[in-house]
Parts: sequence; C-alpha cells; structure tokens
Amino acid sequence: MNPDLYPDVAAAGSLAAALESAAAELAVDITLVPGTWGDAASAGIAPPAGAVPSGPVRRPLQVHLSAAGRSFGVSGRSLGAELITGWTAELRDVVRAAVAWGSGRSLAELRGRFPFLSSSELAEAHEHGAAAVVGLQWRWVRERALGEAESTEFGLLVAAAGAEPRLRQLSPAVSHGRLLLAGRTGFPSEPVIAIVPADDGRSYRVRRFPHGGVVAEAGTAAEAVALAVAHLPADLGPAVLGSDEDA
Repeated sequence: MNPDLYPDVAAAGSLAAALESAAAELAVDITLVPGTWGDAASAGIAPPAGAVPSGPVRRPLQVHLSAAGRSFGVSGRSLGAELITGWTAELRDVVRAAVAWGSGRSLAELRGRFPFLSSSELAEAHEHGAAAVVGLQWRWVRERALGEAESTEFGLLVAAAGAEPRLRQLSPAVSHGRLLLAGRTGFPSEPVIAIVPADDGRSYRVRRFPHGGVVAEAGTAAEAVALAVAHLPADLGPAVLGSDEDA
C-alpha cells in the first residue's frame, strides 16, 4: 500500500478500517469480512445482518487497492458468477455500492446509480435464471463453431448436441477442442460429460467427468451425441445456477 496514494487507508491502518470510517461518515451499517488479498489491501463487505434481499444470495462485495494509482477495485459474485465489477477513487462510493449490492439491487440499478460499475452479458443472463445462462452459452458455442469453419467435425458436433434436448439443457463450454457439458452454471462447475470431435483419423470420443477416460467412441457426430446421452446420470435435469458453496 502506497501511503501517498492512499493516505486515508494508511491513517486508518487497513482498508477494512478505512471502509468502517467511510461507512460511519455516511451513517450506514456495513459488515466487514476478510478480503482475498490480505487485510491491509483488501476487504469484503457483506450484506448487513438481517438483510433479506430478493433473488440469489450475493457474496460479500470484494474490495482491493490498485498499485498503479489511487483506485479501489470492486467485484460482486453470486452463485459462482461474477456479476459486477468496477474501479473508483472514492472510498465512499465503494461503501454506497456495497450497501446497494447487498440489498439486492438489480444490475441495471447498480450501473445507473454507480457509473463506475459494469456488468457483462453473461452477468445479465444470471439475473434471469439458469435457462437464460444456458441459452446464452449455447449461442456462444454455436458462434464459435461458425468461426472455426476449418473444423467441420466440431461444427457437426455442436449442431448435433444442440439439437438433443437432454444436452441442450446443460451448461456448455469448449476447452481444448472438446465440448464440455455441466449440470451447473458458474465457476467452479465440473462437467458431467465431454465429447471430443473426430480428428486425425480418430473417432468421436465420449468422456465421463470428473473421473474416467473414454467411455465410448463413434463414427459420426449424431452417434457421439446419442452415446453421450446414454452415459448421462439418469437423474440429471436442466442445469441450475451455481452451487450452495458459491452462494
């Protein structure tokens, strides 16, 4: 922490103490929790005790100092997804934003009240539920397949998987050329099944997660998709938002 950049934080002794002082000046109650970068340079601001915001539970707004110049970075997560981020030089703005975040204000409201905050298209989808997130992810996967015209097998695989109801309801991602499908959105989210496109003379391959190697091989994308469905857990339904541990 550079005291020339952060004289208020240096005088208070830590970022948490400086946030408490700013909250007192604003006459608002905040609940501080440990930050992810150490007590001196980071802190979390949890929703006030007794607050019952509508919608999914939000994690404490994380706050940390920039080393490049006076700026407080903030990040708000809920159920495994980062929903809001931003930078501001004003400590009081951080406290005001944290109170609004903890009270359950929508992302649009937060951006409107605090112009230094921003949110992604994926974050916006999370406000509308898991189905909206999954729909957006499938759109991105299809766009990626179109952008990789040289990989015909990958495009065929995405088209076939997206047409299969049991796979289309899962959260898709692409990693190292594999189509990964998970029962939860957000991070961390372990895939339950993966399909590897045919390449270099090899067949399509279906892999079970989190453990296990190839469980089936197929000559066509349609056959690979059918085999993937056959190896899904019988009780696996539509993907859900995050997990209780990420709340």
